Amino acid sequence: MSRYWSEIVRTLTPYVPGEQPKIDGLVKLNTNECPYGPSEKVLAAIAGQNSEALRLYPDPQASALKAAIARRHGLAESQVFVGNGSDEVLAHIFMGLLRHAAPLLYPDISYSFYPVYAKLYGIATRAIPLAEDFSLRVDDYLQASREQGGNGGIIFANPNAPTGMPLPLAEIRRLLQGNPDSVVVVDEAYVDFGAESAVGLIAEFPQLLVVHTLSKSRALAGLRVGYAMGQADLIEALTRVKDSFNSYPLDRLAIAGAVAAIEDEAWFEATCRKVIATRERMVAGLQTRGFQVLPSAANFVFAQRPGSDGAALAAGLRERKVLVRHFRAPERIAPFLRISVGTEAQTDALLAALDAILA
Repeated sequence: MSRYWSEIVRTLTPYVPGEQPKIDGLVKLNTNECPYGPSEKVLAAIAGQNSEALRLYPDPQASALKAAIARRHGLAESQVFVGNGSDEVLAHIFMGLLRHAAPLLYPDISYSFYPVYAKLYGIATRAIPLAEDFSLRVDDYLQASREQGGNGGIIFANPNAPTGMPLPLAEIRRLLQGNPDSVVVVDEAYVDFGAESAVGLIAEFPQLLVVHTLSKSRALAGLRVGYAMGQADLIEALTRVKDSFNSYPLDRLAIAGAVAAIEDEAWFEATCRKVIATRERMVAGLQTRGFQVLPSAANFVFAQRPGSDGAALAAGLRERKVLVRHFRAPERIAPFLRISVGTEAQTDALLAALDAILA
């Protein structure tokens, strides 16, 4: 520690991202990136940004991107907020909409950036345990709110991470109906791989905010583009935070590439179909090898092999140049591996490596 640190820095436990290896030849199935390259239209749009354009600041509102997103989801531009990856969008949501006296509610097993943001912004929280089968129970959130006289907001990923399990749209509606007085954030980073999106509920529920990213189903993790959708007053709060932090979060290349990605629906649908098909093949292969796999609507699976140590399996796979994600905490998920869906060849490599370990 340095004596120059602010007090908040001394108490932070930062988020730890998945490994981005500098070793060639690894089968990378640890950070849920798309296994396929982005649309050719994205590459052409980025290449079309000439040096004269790069001399100038980008549009601070990224209006062309907001318009493309609004068209795709049937919204007004005033209902869309964009940022430098969905992580930045989430950060602004925590600051602008979830910082209240009552505790923020979120699942005890979910995206581990949520408690980091809460700590950074001084937000009181209450983690709601998932059920024994790792499902999210809406009644638990409604009961917690009754017990403490309300909440400062609710946030959860759907499908959840790292479990991959989806919450049906009917249950999201029930949660919104039972929670009219604070913001409900549905983080839909993985929704395109088989879950139901809550975007269609925005017109009905003024407290709903839905977050998307281009890092997964659009194959643009390296471009850093995310967005939130909700009624205009919620979006205005995020814009006020953004303009008090960084007026230009998206550069010209990111805006151009993201617009092309949103508009190339044919590439998007074909890629999602390929990922889903490979996921089902991976699940079958894991089950054949004695793994228990949670139901997944994401581009990854969460699996354990009874009697096997999760950390040891992850280490054994890495020795065989296959990289997966293992979480040591909380203890109940320590036996599990989170395995991203790769290409067919990467899936073959994963299964072959498991065969070698299990033999």
